[in-house]
Amino acid sequence: MTDKAYNPGITDRVLDEHSSHATQRRPVSHTPSGRAGRRPDAGFTLLEVLAALAILALTSSSVLLVIDRCVTSASDSTLRMEAFEVVRENLEKILLLDAVEENADYGTSDKYPGISWQTVIEGFSEPLSSQMWVRAVCSADYIDSKGEKQKVELVHWLTQLTDQQAGQLVDQQDLEKLEMEQVMKTEDEAAEYAKIDTDTLRQWVADGLVKTPEDAFLRCNLDVFIRSKGSPTPEEKAQQVESVQELAMRLRAMQKELEENGALGMPPGPDGQKGTLAPSKPGLEKMDPGEVMDLVQRRRQ
Repeated sequence: MTDKAYNPGITDRVLDEHSSHATQRRPVSHTPSGRAGRRPDAGFTLLEVLAALAILALTSSSVLLVIDRCVTSASDSTLRMEAFEVVRENLEKILLLDAVEENADYGTSDKYPGISWQTVIEGFSEPLSSQMWVRAVCSADYIDSKGEKQKVELVHWLTQLTDQQAGQLVDQQDLEKLEMEQVMKTEDEAAEYAKIDTDTLRQWVADGLVKTPEDAFLRCNLDVFIRSKGSPTPEEKAQQVESVQELAMRLRAMQKELEENGALGMPPGPDGQKGTLAPSKPGLEKMDPGEVMDLVQRRRQ
């Protein structure tokens, strides 16, 4: 066995050449995703950007939907509280009175112009004992964020009536007569009276035409829309009633107001004289409910 002498210079040169050839022949790695071979300063791919935008859009739409619902709910709550405030103030005014009588009043809030109110003092029969009572019904209407009409109502029983006091209320015959004159049970009947088609009638209902709890039409409410050609003001809409009983009490209160005040403050006549005297009591009883309401409205103006 022959011993070979160790030469440091030759050994180092052989190692350097081997290392150089190994480096030149090293293959470049390519992967389908490009992630393993991506340079440190490379950006996101188009697919990654689109995916991120889609996730951001879904998240943002959900957040915006929740915010919109919260804002709508807060707006409706504010309107309801304002309507409740109007109703409560009207009821407190009644409770401060020493004496009350049957009355129906209505109007629009000065503080909240978008809210119309109505106050009714009426007699009614308590179902369990059949005793007559007087109650105050205070309500306020407003339009919510969905465009739907909403109502807030407070009812307070004031006092029980004696037999003599109960006899002074509107009797059943008067109510039946008024019901025959005013109530229209079908859309066709109401449309024929107003001289419109049923589609226009339904549009009037959507715009605020009041119907009875039995889903019937009242002639006096239709008159409000007929006189205004289907576009009544909030003050005119507040003149509507929901029942024949409410109409009877409102007419009685208006007739009494006309009788007590006399002059109506109407425009000058052909002879130049100012105003006109109120009709006599028999004349008022023969007048149409819409005519009585018009007379009172002109006097108040």
